[in-house]
Amino acid sequence: MHHDAGFFADPVNWVMISFFLFFILAGGKLWGGLSGMLDARTAQVKSELEEAARLRREAEAMLRDAEKRRSDALSEAKALIDGAHAEAARVSALAAQEAEASAKRREKMAVDRIAAAEKAAVDEVRITAAEVATGAARQILSETLTAESGARLIDQAIAQLPTALAARKAA
Repeated sequence: MHHDAGFFADPVNWVMISFFLFFILAGGKLWGGLSGMLDARTAQVKSELEEAARLRREAEAMLRDAEKRRSDALSEAKALIDGAHAEAARVSALAAQEAEASAKRREKMAVDRIAAAEKAAVDEVRITAAEVATGAARQILSETLTAESGARLIDQAIAQLPTALAARKAA
């Protein structure tokens, strides 16, 4: 015979009752927490949607303003281009005149440069000749000059120094 002890005698029933009681007690708190989180997330999404709508309105206003400025800029650019064509024609005529004058100035400058180069070349030849002559004189003097004759030449040069300086000041 099978002996039925009752509903409360079975441990499985007690586990099930405990589970439901725990779920009812803890579930209320869990549901409140989840509900609060969902409400906060809903408020945040609503705030973000309102911000997005405000940004869209601002963007649309900026787009209208940009299109108006673009239209104005195109009109202004057309006017500038027309003015630039007229100015280009005037500048072209002026440039032709200036080019001719510039060519004449450059020709004169080239002639002046050639003259300056010729003078520099002549000066360089003179300087080189003076250096060669000085070197040759130094060599000849070092080979032929004695100490006594050298001292005599130095004394003569010192004696002539005031006369040479006075002549140079006068010039």
